[in-house]
Amino acid sequence: MAITRIGNIANTIPDDSIQNAKFSNIVQSKNIIINGGMDLAQRGTSQASITSDNAIHTLDRYRTRLTTLGTWTQSQSTTVPSGQGFATSLKMDCTSADASPAAGDRLFITQRIEGQNLQYLKKGTSNAQSLTLSFWVRSNKTGTYICELYDQNNSRHINKSYTISVADTWEKKTITYDGDTTGAFTNDNGNSLECAWWLGAGTTYTSGTLQTSWGSGTNANRAVGQVNLADSTSNEWYVTGVQLEAGTSASDFEFLPYDVNLQRCQRYYHRLTSNGTYVGGGLVDNDNLNIIILIEYPVTMRTSPSALEQSGTASEYRVRRDTTKTCTAVPVFNSATQHRTVVVFKASGHGWSTGNSAWGWLNGGYLGWSAEL
Repeated sequence: MAITRIGNIANTIPDDSIQNAKFSNIVQSKNIIINGGMDLAQRGTSQASITSDNAIHTLDRYRTRLTTLGTWTQSQSTTVPSGQGFATSLKMDCTSADASPAAGDRLFITQRIEGQNLQYLKKGTSNAQSLTLSFWVRSNKTGTYICELYDQNNSRHINKSYTISVADTWEKKTITYDGDTTGAFTNDNGNSLECAWWLGAGTTYTSGTLQTSWGSGTNANRAVGQVNLADSTSNEWYVTGVQLEAGTSASDFEFLPYDVNLQRCQRYYHRLTSNGTYVGGGLVDNDNLNIIILIEYPVTMRTSPSALEQSGTASEYRVRRDTTKTCTAVPVFNSATQHRTVVVFKASGHGWSTGNSAWGWLNGGYLGWSAEL
């Protein structure tokens, strides 16, 4: 029997020529999409009352774009296609309907991708590679849905339709997009490509002709034929097993180890949740005014987070001396500076001597850092 895959080795090795096996196509990950199996949800597993926003609510790397088209609950669901190896899916559940969308109304789920991860696609050259998107999808609402690739660097897009044929039944979809010989992706850590699943749209996005080949960004051509998932509170939509890869055919879904998947997500978002746990170390600085506490991120983030996210009260973010393990003087974190590898906390008003060592202590709530695209 031929060995068709060893880890991330994509070459097929004939039975009688193991000794001559070629390893020229070893890749880190063929799937451009991160968290395609919907395993990671650092922010939480459910968010209700979503009405209008541009944010990531639950599953890592999946952004909701919604403009006044119903009210939604998004969740990490355990409803999955049987026998395919998936444990979770992303679920959108309509909780307040909008059967008559205004022109500018829209709803889609999207993932943004760094340009420096896409250079091998050779976009903007005569050798531009095709892309194939595959995924499992389920909904009670049958009909036509749109998947879009949008080139943010050059304002270009290509849109293809798929059909949910049978209600409340998992179906696997495969969509191939031609390579684009116009407009290269910028080779940096910015947002170059978006992969989007449309769920509803007004006439601003549906009044033209569907852009089934690469072309200049035109709103009217983005979601032509798209059903309105927001027209009933009975409507729900699930997706899992998302894979976007170079080439004109879909390969088997690439299941990555949980820790690898987590690290890929933590480049964009990291949440630290503890209860009575030490979260970082430091000392009283030489001017005897501040305690400096450093918390190192598990991976280098895409960019320095712009702000600290947190829940709870100030008293839950304290500093302890390592000599007594008690909150003598009970200083709390009162400033934070984010970098790509560490966050630096300061606590003042401590009354401790210069050079004393100290520990950050988180007693409830969470700390979060976002470097999302």
